Amino acid sequence: MDLELLDRVVVVTGASKGIGLACAIAFACEGAKVVGVSRDPANLRAAQQQLESLGLAMAVQPADLKDSVAAQRVVERIEHDHGPVDVLVNCAGAARRAPPDELDVAAMQAAMQAKYFSYMHVIDPVIRRMSARGRGSIVNVIGQGGRQANPQHIGGGAANAALMLATVGYANAYAGKGVRVNAINPGITRTGRVDEGLDAAVRASGRPREELLAAQLADIPLGRMAEPAEIADVAVFLASARASYVTGAIIPMDGGKTSTI
Repeated sequence: MDLELLDRVVVVTGASKGIGLACAIAFACEGAKVVGVSRDPANLRAAQQQLESLGLAMAVQPADLKDSVAAQRVVERIEHDHGPVDVLVNCAGAARRAPPDELDVAAMQAAMQAKYFSYMHVIDPVIRRMSARGRGSIVNVIGQGGRQANPQHIGGGAANAALMLATVGYANAYAGKGVRVNAINPGITRTGRVDEGLDAAVRASGRPREELLAAQLADIPLGRMAEPAEIADVAVFLASARASYVTGAIIPMDGGKTSTI
């Protein structure tokens, strides 16, 4: 199946690890010109080297997307160096998980900065350029915590819920201008975020990590956590020409845990 991604400029935020890195690899495998963005230059370079070891290429642009000016400038640099952005995949930013007794106003503000604004700051300049050109696709990877409340993830869950609403809002606003905006809701996925979530749950409950993880997996009909590459496969499809009539969709990828009609 030709996804028509050859030589397309694809920007992946949060490309240095986890789902973002998996997305960078998946798009590079399709022949896209991948540009990875992350705030840590060392981690970004390590990710670049990992792609090179697979015979793939990824340009890199360090930037802290919590800073709106930095986000604007990195988009300008990318378009100057590589051409118009055809696809934006947002994976950057993660709100720290915290038990309720550790959650205060400062923690809530930090969660919104880390997750919500790190997406919105880069979406704003990209979607305006896409709209002016009459084409483009944006895929937001947004945790399942925006759909299902978790006492250890109130700040991050609120940011995720806001991103889900913004995704659909942008999709409706820009559909007539040739820009599609979709989202993926991963459930528990084999990344470093699993350990962070377990640490918060241990602090809140006092239960052993192994017991908590087993309980989480037992609630998943497929009986396992997702692999980052599985999330990336769906991101590639949503960004591609094969999903040309899909916009405003929020795709759950949680192994059937929260399936609803």
